[in-house]
Amino acid sequence: MADDPKRFLRYLEAERNASLLYRALAETVEGDRREALLELASIEDEHAAHWIDKLESNGVAVPPAPTVLDPSDAALVARARGAGFADVLADLEEAEGAGAGMYDAEPEAPDSMSQDEREHIEVFRQMRTGAPTLQPSRSAMRGEHWHRTDKSGSTRAAVFGVSDGLVSNTALVMGFAGASPGNSTILFAGLAGLLAGAFSMAAGEYVSVASQRDLFRREIEMEARELREKPEEEAKELELIYRAKGLDRQSAAEVSRRIMENPETALDTLAREELGLDPSELGSPIKVALSSFIAFAIGASVVVIPYLFFLGPDASTTVPLVLAIALALIAMTVVGGIVGRLSGRGVMFSAGRQLLWGVGAALVTYVIGRLVGIQLG
Repeated sequence: MADDPKRFLRYLEAERNASLLYRALAETVEGDRREALLELASIEDEHAAHWIDKLESNGVAVPPAPTVLDPSDAALVARARGAGFADVLADLEEAEGAGAGMYDAEPEAPDSMSQDEREHIEVFRQMRTGAPTLQPSRSAMRGEHWHRTDKSGSTRAAVFGVSDGLVSNTALVMGFAGASPGNSTILFAGLAGLLAGAFSMAAGEYVSVASQRDLFRREIEMEARELREKPEEEAKELELIYRAKGLDRQSAAEVSRRIMENPETALDTLAREELGLDPSELGSPIKVALSSFIAFAIGASVVVIPYLFFLGPDASTTVPLVLAIALALIAMTVVGGIVGRLSGRGVMFSAGRQLLWGVGAALVTYVIGRLVGIQLG
């Protein structure tokens, strides 16, 4: 019942559980995403404090705060730890959306509380898609600095291109080194692997980004057609989007009306708000392909460089091998740490994972090369 103060218990429980969940999830990430989750938890704590005051003023006993996640939240945190935080963002966005209107008909809830809950949806949506949206008002969303979005895809291609080139060519060179041929043969194999891998990566990235760009253009063209054929429906969609962001019905309708007055502005806004696309930044296939080629080549060259200085019949085969291994280990640690920083998974975790898989692949190919070398003679 609307006049029953015990209803505040349900609100308090929801806010406390949300705070506990966000703090648990914050332990699975580092950097800006961790800060954002802790800020969201603090906002939930403020909401909980409001309901505690209401309960106490109405003489209702306040239950102790939970210290253990409920089963569904615990499963979500376990997924975040195992598969990565990005794997649970859609669930968080959906859960926040389900409870977004919880306070709309609650006279004891401040207007800011409903707005906060809707902004939480926006935070998780932006974390998941990187879509440009209206700037939220609370400090948890200040500057939205966790995005680091690279709309062209070139940064992503460069980072992972270095990683792929480093691991694959290290494994290739170690395989040949295990077979104990001359340094010139190992150098030739390394250079061949570098060029073949770099061209393959560049071609793959070009086709991938070009296809994605074509798909995005088609979606924008379909949106433009809908804007021409059903402007009233599109205006209503914009109004609903801004109402979900916290604007009241009248303000949302006014914003929508003004945007729809200019067809170009309307299309740009609908593409951003409804599709999560920036029409001016759909990705550059050539730029991504070039970044991928150069990055793969840089990563692949790490284990090749030492062999450039040890050619000839009397050159040592041990020294370049040791140098190649040392350089590869250092490079894997650095690249893994950078990937962890960019992904929010954690620098130490990602560096360790990069080392584990890189060293594992190199050991396997070295052993196989050694066995093949012994068999051949």
